[in-house]
Amino acid sequence: MNNQSTVRRLLRNKTVSLALVTVAVVALFFFLSKDGSFLKTRNLRGILNMVSVTGTVAVGMACLLISGGVDLAASSEACLGGILCAMLLRAGISWPLALFLAIIYGAVAGAINAFLANVMNIMGFIATIGMSSVYTGLAKVFTDAKFISVNDKEFQKLGSSAIFGFVPVPFVIMLALMILYGFMLRYTRFGRRSYMCGGNPQAARLSGMSPNRTTTVLYINCGALSAFAGSVLASRMHSATATAAQSVAIDAITASVLGGISFMGGSGGIAGCFVGLMLLSAFNNGLNVVQLQSYWQLVAQGALLIIALCVEFFGERARLKALKRREP
Repeated sequence: MNNQSTVRRLLRNKTVSLALVTVAVVALFFFLSKDGSFLKTRNLRGILNMVSVTGTVAVGMACLLISGGVDLAASSEACLGGILCAMLLRAGISWPLALFLAIIYGAVAGAINAFLANVMNIMGFIATIGMSSVYTGLAKVFTDAKFISVNDKEFQKLGSSAIFGFVPVPFVIMLALMILYGFMLRYTRFGRRSYMCGGNPQAARLSGMSPNRTTTVLYINCGALSAFAGSVLASRMHSATATAAQSVAIDAITASVLGGISFMGGSGGIAGCFVGLMLLSAFNNGLNVVQLQSYWQLVAQGALLIIALCVEFFGERARLKALKRREP
């Protein structure tokens, strides 16, 4: 009986259930791919490279979603961050300083988003959609819609090197960030404030907290991590372009929602986000491996996002009903 109840509790856990779905998706694409190419070393390394960029953005996005905010400009922030880093390298600046300045740009971009959302009281997703167009336009202006090559060999190692010849360094960095931010959300005062500000901002204000201050920090954090992710992508691709990282914001949101983070804020965690990220990356890569037409890939990816949002919506409604039943 004890073993059965333990299994039931595990299956009710959304992260565990999602991990099982991920295993099923991997098995499906393994059998659908030619000669099992889906699980070959080269393809698995490609998945980890894909995960590392999206996952770095997803760390910042997950924390922001938990606090009740959202940054739909993360893709363009990542793109412009990579471009600025590449331009600084071509100007002769050392790569650590160029990377640091790109991250500073991302933090400033996040601060602008926070100002529009918290001071100007513009809805977060509207403000960041507008800023996304601004950053995308600037990226095209700076590049003249062309590639900017990155020739710094040391900088290239950041995105191209691997541990044991298999695990990409950017993936290791992403894992470290997830562990760090997961600890912050779970065990620190700021993490608890993030959940409370996202779940019940009015109660947070009555408790003496400032939801705007909390989301401002997390907007800045999301922008900085996005710019860092874009710089890592430029390092791996040995170039920066205005069309890089176009879908990373939507992928980060999809992974977060798949992993149990509520789009309304106040629930979820980094562990679930990681599993959602692995599911999304395996799904997207699998569509390429089985050579599904690009148009149908867009349909499948959009359907996955809608399914994730519907599951989150009905889960949130069930949670609210359960809370009402408990009230005296």
